[in-house]
Amino acid sequence: MISPYLGLALAIIALLGHAKGFFSSGEKALAAKQDKSEKALIEHDRRIQRVEDELKHLPDKDTVMELKLALAELKGTVSALGETVGSVSRTVHRIDDYLRQEAKG
Repeated sequence: MISPYLGLALAIIALLGHAKGFFSSGEKALAAKQDKSEKALIEHDRRIQRVEDELKHLPDKDTVMELKLALAELKGTVSALGETVGSVSRTVHRIDDYLRQEAKG
């Protein structure tokens, strides 16, 4: 008398176990896909953080403009120094030529 009910209960438990396994198989794939996505997201976050850290050290547009102006000013100063050095060089050559002529004469 209990045997048919026990058999039916075991059959229902077995069917529920198979149904759970069937429906949870998609969850496993979804969980694996979610883990993979989370790892990629963490990696992208780290890469973005590295880029942001490097960008902090770069000059902004105002600093670049100041550097351009300073370089233009420096270029003008070097040009003026070049003219002065050329003038001094010509004077030194004239003095040298004069001293050589005096030494011969």
